[in-house]
Amino acid sequence: MSMADENPKEPQPAGAADPGATPRGEAEPGEPGEPGEPQPQPKQKDKQKDKQKEKQKGKKPAEAQKGAPAEPEGPPPEPAPPPRLHEYYAQKVRPKLAQQFGLKNPHEVPKLVKIVLNVGMGDATKNPKGLDAAVAELAAITGQQPVVTRAKKAIANFNLRQGMAVGCSVTLRGARMYEFLDRFITIAVPRMRDFRGLPADSFDGRGNYTVGIKEQMIFPEIDYDKVEKIHGMDITLVTTAGRDDTAQALLRELGMPFRGEAPVAVN
Repeated sequence: MSMADENPKEPQPAGAADPGATPRGEAEPGEPGEPGEPQPQPKQKDKQKDKQKEKQKGKKPAEAQKGAPAEPEGPPPEPAPPPRLHEYYAQKVRPKLAQQFGLKNPHEVPKLVKIVLNVGMGDATKNPKGLDAAVAELAAITGQQPVVTRAKKAIANFNLRQGMAVGCSVTLRGARMYEFLDRFITIAVPRMRDFRGLPADSFDGRGNYTVGIKEQMIFPEIDYDKVEKIHGMDITLVTTAGRDDTAQALLRELGMPFRGEAPVAVN
C-alpha cells in the first residue's frame, strides 16, 4: 500500500462541536453539573416556601411576638371588698327576720333579687338627643350600660310605631345592686324636695316594691351644668318574699325610710 492511497484526517476548525461528545449543559446521569451553575439545596427550597406562605397569610413571626400580651408584673390585684349592706343583711337582717316570722328554713328568709331602673322618654322620637342624654345619666348613676327600650306595638293616637325607642332601663344584681341601694337610701333619698318618707303602699301584692322619682338631680353622680332636661324614673325592688308584710319588713331592716316610721340605722 502506497502513501497516496492513505487518506489523512482533515483538520477540524476551532470551535466545532464533537459529534461524539455530550451536549453542553446536559450532564450525564450520576455526574454533577458544571461548577459555574450551583444547584439549589432542599433546605433552601423549604425556607423559600415558608416565607411565601407567611407573606400570603400577612403575618410575620416578629410581628406575632410583638402583638403577644405582656405578662403583668407584680402581685395580682386584690378583689374588691363585699358591699357594706350585703354584710349587714347576712349578719343581722337574716337572723332577725327568721325570728320575727318563725322561719325555720333559711331559704324562706326573704332577700333582694334585683333592682330595675326604668326611664320613659315620650318625646324620644322627636328629640333623640334627649334619649342619649338619659342613657348617659343612667349609666353614670348605676355604673352599668342601660338598654334602650322600644315600643312593642304601634299606637296611632300617640304617633308611635312598633320598634321606636321610648326609653331606657337597667337591671342591677349582686354587688352592684347592694351598692346602689346603699347610696340610694343614705345619699339620694334625703336630697328629695319636701321629703317626708317613702310611701308604704307601693307594693304589688307579691313582695315587689316600686317607687317613682320626679328628678334625676337627687343622685350625686349627675352634673347640674350638663343636664339638658329634668326627667324622672321608676325604681323597682324585686324580692323573694311572696307577701307584702315580709317584703316591707326586709326593706325596713335595710334602712328604707317609710312614711310615718323612724328609719333603722344601718351600721
